[in-house]
Amino acid sequence: MASGSGLEEITSISNTVRGSSSPSTNPRHSGSEAFVDINANTEARIQNPLVGISRRSLFAQVDDFCRSKGLEQHRQIIRKGALVAQYGRDYDAIEADKDLSDDEKESLHNEVLHKWRVPKALYLTIITCSIGAAVQGWDQTGSNAANLTFRNAFELGEDLRGQFILGLINSAPYFGVALLGCWLSDPLNNQLGRRGTIFVSANLCLWPVLGSAFCRTWQQLFACRLVLGIGMGSKASTIPIYAAESSPAPIRGAMVMSWQLWTAFGIFLGNSANLVANKIGGDAWRYQLGSAIIPAVPLALLIYFCPESPRWYIKNDRYPDAFRSLLRLRNNPLQAARDLYAIHAQLEVEHKFIKRGNYLDRFVELFTVPRIRRATLGAFTVMIAQQMCGINIIAFYSSTVFNAAGAKETQALLASWGFGLINFVFAWPAIWAIDTFGRRSLLLFTFPQMAWTLLAAGLCTLIPGEGSKGHIAPVAIFIYLFAAFYSPGEGPVPYAYSAEVFPLSHREVGMSFSVAICLFWAGVLSVTYPLMLKQLGVAGSFGLYSVLNLVALIMIFLWVPETKQRSLEELDYIFGVPTRDFMKYQVTEALPWWFKRWVFWQKDAKLKPLYKPTELYPQDSRGHDVLLETEGREPEMVSHSYENDKSMVELKHITGLSSRTVAQAYLAPERSTSR
Repeated sequence: MASGSGLEEITSISNTVRGSSSPSTNPRHSGSEAFVDINANTEARIQNPLVGISRRSLFAQVDDFCRSKGLEQHRQIIRKGALVAQYGRDYDAIEADKDLSDDEKESLHNEVLHKWRVPKALYLTIITCSIGAAVQGWDQTGSNAANLTFRNAFELGEDLRGQFILGLINSAPYFGVALLGCWLSDPLNNQLGRRGTIFVSANLCLWPVLGSAFCRTWQQLFACRLVLGIGMGSKASTIPIYAAESSPAPIRGAMVMSWQLWTAFGIFLGNSANLVANKIGGDAWRYQLGSAIIPAVPLALLIYFCPESPRWYIKNDRYPDAFRSLLRLRNNPLQAARDLYAIHAQLEVEHKFIKRGNYLDRFVELFTVPRIRRATLGAFTVMIAQQMCGINIIAFYSSTVFNAAGAKETQALLASWGFGLINFVFAWPAIWAIDTFGRRSLLLFTFPQMAWTLLAAGLCTLIPGEGSKGHIAPVAIFIYLFAAFYSPGEGPVPYAYSAEVFPLSHREVGMSFSVAICLFWAGVLSVTYPLMLKQLGVAGSFGLYSVLNLVALIMIFLWVPETKQRSLEELDYIFGVPTRDFMKYQVTEALPWWFKRWVFWQKDAKLKPLYKPTELYPQDSRGHDVLLETEGREPEMVSHSYENDKSMVELKHITGLSSRTVAQAYLAPERSTSR
C-alpha cells in the first residue's frame, strides 16, 4: 500500500490527466449480485458477470470449464485469464499474490498504451478484410462510367423504357444482395464458418464480373450482375462480423470501419480504371465492368491463411479451436485465455435470456426479443440513413450527375475520380475518431453538414453558364465537401455498428437483415434515380435528399445508442435499456445539456450519465473485495473505455504505484466529499 503522501501525489496527477470532476457519493455493495436482465435493463447497469465471485469459486468454475471443454492442459493459464477478466483494468492488483509474470503485465499494459501492436495474424486478417471491402467498392463503381457507353451498345434510348432498363441493370447487384445474398449468409456461416463464407463470396464476385465483360445483350448483363449481388451480399454480411469478432475491444471500431475505408479505396480504384478504360472507345464498358476481378483473386487466396473467428468456434462449442485462434490473434497467451473465459462467462448470462432456435426463429426474434429488437432498430436506423443521406446517387451516378450539370464525358469522369479520391482520403480520420469520439457522435456531427453541402451543390446547378468552369466547379466543390463529411461518419459507421450490436446467437441473421435493408434501398434508388433526375433535375433531387439528411439525424438521435470501447458481450447491457428510457434521456438530459454547453457556452454544464457500470476494486480499507456502483460520476469516468484504461496505465508508469493505489486516488475526491 502506498503512503499517504504517495496517495496525495497520484490523486493530484490523476486530476491533471483526466480533468477535475464533481464528486458524489458512491454506494457500495459486496458479494454476488443477481444477473442484470438484458431484456429489461431499466437501471442502465453494466455488470461484469465475474464480479463478486470469490477466487476459490472462480478457480473451481474454471476447472469445471476446462474439463468440460477439453482444455485441461491449459488450466493454469485460463485460471490467470479468468482473474484478469474479473479484475478488468485493475489487473495490477493481482501482483500481491505474484500471479502474473512481468511479461504478462507488460503485454496487458501495451494492449492499452500501444493498441496497434498486434500479432501478424491479426494484421493479415485486417489486410484480407480490407481487400474484401475494396472488391465491394470496385464492383459498385464499374457501372458508374459504363452507364455512358453500354446504353449505346444495347440501344437504350432516353425514353422511359431506356431509363428503366438502365436503372434495372445498375440495381441488379443490390436486389441480388437484398433478396438472396444476405439471407444465404446465415446458413453459409453456420456450415462453412466466416472464412469459408468469405471464400465462396469471393468466387461469386469473381466469375460473374468476368462474365459481364463478354455479355451481348442487356438481359445477360442483368443476370451476371444479379449473381454478383449474391456474392456481394454474403461478403458484406460476413466480413464486418469477422473483423469485429477477431479484434480486441480497443481497436474493434477502427478494424471494422476499415470496411468502409477500403470500400472507398475500391471506389477510387474503380473510378481510376474507368478513366483509363474510357480511352478504348465503344467497348470501354466491358473493361470498366470486368476490371473488378483484380482484387477478387487475392481475396480468395488470402482468406485461407487467416485464423477463423474465435467466437464462431465458441458458438459451435469448439473451445480448443477457439483458444488456438485467439493465440494467433493476441500477443500473449494470457490475453487469449482472458478473452476466451470472458466471452464464455458473458455468453452464459446471454443464454439465460436469449435462446438459440432455428433460422426462422432467430429472424422472428430480431423483432420480438426486447434486447435484440433494440439492436435491430439501431442497425436499421444507421443502415437506412446511408440511403437517405444521398451518397449513393453520387457513388452510382456521379458521371451522370456531372454530365447532367453540363460537363463533357471526360470532365464527368475526372470529376467522379475526384469524388472517389475525396471519399477515400477523408475516411482515414475515422480510424482514430470512431473509437475516440464514438459511432453516435460522428453521425450526429456529420449529418447536418451533409444536409447543407448537398443543398448547396444542388443550388449551384442553377448558376447560368452550363458547361463552363464557373458552373461546374462550385457543383464539384460542394459534392466533394459532402463526400468529405460522409466519409468519416455515415460511411464507416453503419457496417461497423451493425456487425457489433447483435448477440452472438443472432449476429449472422441480424447482420444479414441490416445489409439487406441497406442494399435493397440502394437497388430501389438505382432504379428510381434516373427517373427522379429526369423529373426533378439535379437541384430538386439534391434538395430532397438534403431534407432526408435532417430526418435521419433525428432518427439517429433517438434510436442509436453509443457502442464505443465496449466489448461485444458488454453490449448486451447497453441494448438492455428500454428504448423509451433511452429516448427520454436524450430529450430531457442530453439535448438540454448540448444547448447549455455548445449554444450558450456554459463550460460548467454537466451531463448526467445514462449508464451505471459496476466495477470491481480489489480491496476496501479492511482488505475485502468490494463492488462499487459508479452512478453519478462524470461520463468520462464511468466506463472501462480505452481512454480511461490509458490514463490509469500512464499514471502507474509515471508514479510507479499499483493500480490499487491508482483506483483509490480516482475515488479519493468522492470519499472526501461523502465524509
